[in-house]
Amino acid sequence: MDVPVETVAQAYLEMLRNRGIKYLFGNSGTDFAPIIDGLAKFIVEKKDTPRPITVPHENVAVNMAMGYAMITGEPQVVMAHVIVGAANASCALMNAYRLEIPMLFSAGRTPVTEAGLQGSRNRPIHWGQESFDQGGLLREFTKWDYELRHPIQLETVVDRALEMTMAEPQGPVYLILPREILSQKIESIDIHPWRKPKGPILTYPDPSLIDEAIRWLNEASNPLIIASQIGKNPASVNSLVSFAEAAAAPVLTPNSPYMNCPTGHPQYLGTELRGFLEEADLIVIADSDVPWLPHVHQPAQSAKIIHVSRDPSYQSYPIRGFPIDLPIVGDPGITLKLAAEKILASSTSNSAKFKSRREKIKEKHLEQRTKLRAMAEGLRSNKPIHPLWLAYCLNQIRDENTILLNEYTLDVSQMDFVQPQSYFSLSPAGGLGWSIGAALGVKLAMPDKTCIVTLGDGAYIFNVPTACHYVSQRYDLPLLIIIINNGTWGASKRTVLEQFPDGWASTTNEFPFCDLTPSPKYEAVVSAFGGYGEAVEEPRELLPALRRALKIVQEGKRQAILNVICAGPGSQRS
Repeated sequence: MDVPVETVAQAYLEMLRNRGIKYLFGNSGTDFAPIIDGLAKFIVEKKDTPRPITVPHENVAVNMAMGYAMITGEPQVVMAHVIVGAANASCALMNAYRLEIPMLFSAGRTPVTEAGLQGSRNRPIHWGQESFDQGGLLREFTKWDYELRHPIQLETVVDRALEMTMAEPQGPVYLILPREILSQKIESIDIHPWRKPKGPILTYPDPSLIDEAIRWLNEASNPLIIASQIGKNPASVNSLVSFAEAAAAPVLTPNSPYMNCPTGHPQYLGTELRGFLEEADLIVIADSDVPWLPHVHQPAQSAKIIHVSRDPSYQSYPIRGFPIDLPIVGDPGITLKLAAEKILASSTSNSAKFKSRREKIKEKHLEQRTKLRAMAEGLRSNKPIHPLWLAYCLNQIRDENTILLNEYTLDVSQMDFVQPQSYFSLSPAGGLGWSIGAALGVKLAMPDKTCIVTLGDGAYIFNVPTACHYVSQRYDLPLLIIIINNGTWGASKRTVLEQFPDGWASTTNEFPFCDLTPSPKYEAVVSAFGGYGEAVEEPRELLPALRRALKIVQEGKRQAILNVICAGPGSQRS
């Protein structure tokens, strides 16, 4: 298909449009001039994709693209301003890399030429911004990087980028776009039909390894399933549930960025491994980079360990010493589904041994859920508000139309999740400033859903809130943001208390670098963007405040913040 264009930038946009890219998330700079001009041409021509989404901070732009991709599974495209914009985006890209999010991240390049071409240097910053190896800045946390060098290779380069980001394991790729190349005049681009994979290529396991795993399962007395990231693919949640039912094994989900298993399922036993890990004689790890913390607890030496994953060794992790007796390489959803079918086809699943295990797990599940509810009820009058009571109240206002994005702070033991993609949490990379931007992307992908964000006061600052609130207002993407405000860097303080329980900081209650007081009126920030804000200090006012804010988001179509004053580490009564 021969498409008339005037510049390489216009040809690039035509390629994205032809390949099904709906949005272009970006924060512009001097390198964007040919892209901006090309998008203006698209507006005149009434071409509505890729739609430009103005996000006035690169970290938020990448996070928004992540949120959209987590819901749709489609590769997203982000553009940042040369190397400085790429540096701003680096934290979010680390998160995307560890979560295996498909994304074509691009940045302009400081002009190479000092004079003589359409895009040559015309600002003083064009000397100071140049680097010897722009790709090197992000190479460790992108799967592939390349610099466009000539207009004739544009189609090959774009298709290669999209192919690489979707190839398993998925992840962000980095395309550098020099301004001189984007500005170069051309008359047309010949776009060929797409002949690359349109989705992930799922890998199938060795059947003999599944047979071996089932033999081990039949011999086991106390098996355990640990799953953390299998919920990235919504269909894999059913596979996990089917396998757990067939195998008569409990499921635990520590360190989970996804909803991996319905919390009300009788074989779901929460996130806390203590008391389960040490007693297991067979552990099936279903796609978990850190199934347990070796410094805290270890499985029995005699326990057999199976790891089901596309990459059980996590080759991109510099150091990782977890034992694996039987690695099964393959898509974890497919692997568990095949294993469940084989177990059900045998008589083992209906044996007295397996039936007895199911009953014991069910009893433990009911006991655990009852105890957790009682704990929260016992904290209903605590002031400052206990985080467990906040989670308990939040769970009461949620419904199946709600998607929750949590940045560290929420105690998810109080939450009930039924549907896949109803919960997302921070990447294993741990880069703060993720949740609000990601929620904006989720809301863009699922406008009929209610998106709730929970995060700490420090994480709220990291989210570049003015940029997030601007995007929410401009693109009509209302969110409910709940700040769990304990006036401190909770993770830092908690680590000090754990590592040095009798140390100077613990005994003197002096925690340098941890204090975030005086606490500003975070609820006032959103009002500058047409939103609603409220501070909550009384525990009895929490549930009514949550309902008020939710009504404003759902019916008033406005963003809202609740600044909930909570107890911090060291002051919480468990």
